[in-house]
Amino acid sequence: MEWTREQKYRKLEDATIDELTQLEKQVAQCPWRQTFHIQPKTGLLNDPNGLAFYQGEYHVFYQWFPLGPVHGLKYWYHLKSTDLINWQDLGVGITPDQYYENYGAYSGSGFEHDGDLYLMYTGNHRDENWVRHPMQAIAIMKPDGQIEKLPEPAMKDVPEGYTDHFRDPKVWEQNGMYYAIIGAQRQNETGCTVLYRSTNAIDWTFLGEIQTELDHFGYMWECPDYFELDGKGILVFSPQGLEPTEDKYQNIYQTGFIIGDTLNLQTLKFSHGEFSELDNGFDFYAPQSLEDDKGRRIIVGWMGLPEIDYPTDKNGWAHCLTLPRELKIVNNRLYQVPVIELENLRREEESLSTIVDNHVIEFGTGVHYELECEFTDIQAQEIGVQLRVGNDEKTVLTYDAHNKKIILDRSQSGMEVGVDYGTTRQIAYERDSLKLRIFADTSSLEIFINDGEFVMTSRIFPTNDENKINIFATNGLVKAECKKWNY
Repeated sequence: MEWTREQKYRKLEDATIDELTQLEKQVAQCPWRQTFHIQPKTGLLNDPNGLAFYQGEYHVFYQWFPLGPVHGLKYWYHLKSTDLINWQDLGVGITPDQYYENYGAYSGSGFEHDGDLYLMYTGNHRDENWVRHPMQAIAIMKPDGQIEKLPEPAMKDVPEGYTDHFRDPKVWEQNGMYYAIIGAQRQNETGCTVLYRSTNAIDWTFLGEIQTELDHFGYMWECPDYFELDGKGILVFSPQGLEPTEDKYQNIYQTGFIIGDTLNLQTLKFSHGEFSELDNGFDFYAPQSLEDDKGRRIIVGWMGLPEIDYPTDKNGWAHCLTLPRELKIVNNRLYQVPVIELENLRREEESLSTIVDNHVIEFGTGVHYELECEFTDIQAQEIGVQLRVGNDEKTVLTYDAHNKKIILDRSQSGMEVGVDYGTTRQIAYERDSLKLRIFADTSSLEIFINDGEFVMTSRIFPTNDENKINIFATNGLVKAECKKWNY
């Protein structure tokens, strides 16, 4: 279905009850609805927004177009949790009802100030000629959950030298000052980030561009997130326009990080190492992080990508969020570890300890589960796991010990998605052991390798009811220790 501009920018409030009821029925009939991931009740979900630990609870908002699986008029949808597992549905958090957001409340962040939760976001304003004028707006949530917007944007204009691709403020407090990093595009159509400062979280001063060593690195940097961890400065962002290079940058758009010394807030210089992808799978974009009361840095991403059609589209919905992941620095690299609270989802446990010698071993079945496998004494040419195995379908994670690659293959996973960008993802890997932790939901896999050194996130859309889990070795043997918990 081709959506017209008028259809994309209809307001939720203009939809009839019958229309919404029919859409909800259409979504409910979808065979790929998730069971333990955040997903929209209808329409399209994208960027996680406003992540915060506030008043003893975790708050997550996400970008939402309610009336179909397209990027239309964006609202913010609101959820909260005490345990990062069970999420209370609070409904719409921000409605695009002001002049500065007449074509959507775009992405932004949450931060506490004077006992309230402030939400700074990009208002997508367009004039009568469809010319975009992005403005950075502020909404304030009181402890009782009521959200009110400031009548005027905090930042009305784009600074000289930058285009109208200027969005996604992420705010943090440091030494009594507030700082907002914003994704931008220079007039020469290269991506970067800029920084603002405020003493009161209302009035903001433009400080300038953050000076990195990536002057010509894509044409736009979306959803920047700067934070400090273990004395290091880390900038996570989603650059658009990177060319594929060997195994890198295979998705339509990428997400990654640079890590180095802490950002110099006087000179705006950020000394750092090379850019690394945060997730080496198929479907991960626009993540955002928060710090909780335990001092953990927790990140959540959009499990999807822009400008890609997904099989759920025909059922009136698209996308979900990843599971929360704790970030840690190990050997100057950013590791992602599933938050420990997820272990509370574990139910029946099955285990397997065996030598796999040039054959395939079936290890139970499942759709919603957590799987741990540790492979040692690798003497085979290839080892790995096959998931959601049916008559003609399977998703395969292989360690090719000969070519020193980990390969995720969804070419036989079921309904196709994103095939223009390939059906495999690869990581260079040279070890004598392999540790996997896999979270499988109805239509997704989140694969954590070696305690979070690498992550490969993927949507999959099986069409059969057989859900075998296989462990295999080809041309040789391997020792396998596996555990599985149903969810």
